[in-house]
Amino acid sequence: MSFQIRQNEEKRTIELNGHVGFDSLPDQLVSKSVAQGFSFNILCVGETGVGKSTLMNTLFNTTFENEEASHYGNKVHLHPQTYELQESNVNLKLTIVHTVGFGDQINREESFKPILEYIDTQFEKYLEEELKIKRSLFSCHDTRIHACLYFIAPSGHSLKSLDLVTMKKLDSKVNIIPVIAKADTVNRSELDKLKIKIMSELVSNGVQIYQFPTEDEAVAEINSSMNTHLPFAVVGSVENVKVGNKLVKARLYPWGSVQVENENHCDFVKLREMLVRVNMEDLREQTHARHYELYRRCKLEEMGFKDTDPDSKSFSLQETYEAKRKEFLTDLQRKEEEMRQMFVNKVKEAEAELKEKEKELHERFEQLKRMHQEEKKTLEEKRRNLEEEMNAFNRRKVAAETLMGQATTFKELIFLVRAQDCISPFGLYSAHENVGWTWNLTL
Repeated sequence: MSFQIRQNEEKRTIELNGHVGFDSLPDQLVSKSVAQGFSFNILCVGETGVGKSTLMNTLFNTTFENEEASHYGNKVHLHPQTYELQESNVNLKLTIVHTVGFGDQINREESFKPILEYIDTQFEKYLEEELKIKRSLFSCHDTRIHACLYFIAPSGHSLKSLDLVTMKKLDSKVNIIPVIAKADTVNRSELDKLKIKIMSELVSNGVQIYQFPTEDEAVAEINSSMNTHLPFAVVGSVENVKVGNKLVKARLYPWGSVQVENENHCDFVKLREMLVRVNMEDLREQTHARHYELYRRCKLEEMGFKDTDPDSKSFSLQETYEAKRKEFLTDLQRKEEEMRQMFVNKVKEAEAELKEKEKELHERFEQLKRMHQEEKKTLEEKRRNLEEEMNAFNRRKVAAETLMGQATTFKELIFLVRAQDCISPFGLYSAHENVGWTWNLTL
């Protein structure tokens, strides 16, 4: 069952017949908030040596223990440090993020990028926690930057190009409060001219700085007045100096002193009132409702979630989910078909390659087979020739043995003749002569 409340329907206030108790809701909210504690994160952007750390110590009336950081790197490094502060019954988890090395490089074109990356990283962490099925947003430490104090060096008569570019890149992601650092180095007339020049350049370049809210009647007057004093010209000091009968925070010079909390000397009191005592909660709300929501919307749109369709018709989250699911399944089927086709093509290529290899192997086999047959034929022919030679040799051997046998018989005959020569009546003769005689006698 659904129903709609007409927008033009007048709301009626019903009187109660007795006390119910929901008038204690503000007290309940205060008690719950105090029990949970608060977090506040400040980003200090400025060149090295403009007094960022000193101003933070002065602003919170304490001395923060800062780890030493090197300023000799070739890029900007962000150095966050978290402190637990307590004032009366209120606990504050304060995170101060320093931009180490900002403005120290020769090439400053990309000095703002590490700052943007850090801010986006904190938004991403919060978004990841928010998108979890089991969320714990109240217990998790919120590290999103609530205020950016941009320290402007008092040297020169206008903003540097680095300052303009950086603030322009940051104004859609964080609440920028510009301050003129070390205001005691500039006289009052030059300081007033510098303030006017800075605000004029910010407006002409479309840089959106944080404006103290004027919607709440309780703070509208003071905030409206303080908006005209931007940028605040500040001086920081943690040294207590005796002025008259009081100890005050001041900076001593040979010509006198500059009192930090004297509004005739600088705008430190105005900055503290606006940043801490009046608008701290608004800075937290603006971070969540404006800057984080812008980041969140862009991220969800990248993921395919929108509040309206192409025809500007609103639709529910379920419709968005179903549309995204259908798109995902279609894309999945398309990719599966592409993978299947790719697999088929790969198989065909492999089969063609195997057939080509098989053909090459077959041709090689036939070639080796022919070579083997030719070599076998050659060996058979050599074998026949060898057998013929062996047969001829054997025939010659038999003939030679026959001749040798005949020669042996002849030698035996000669031996007998020689034996007869020894008993001849004609006396002894030489072997040659005897042989010849014997033959003659025989004849």
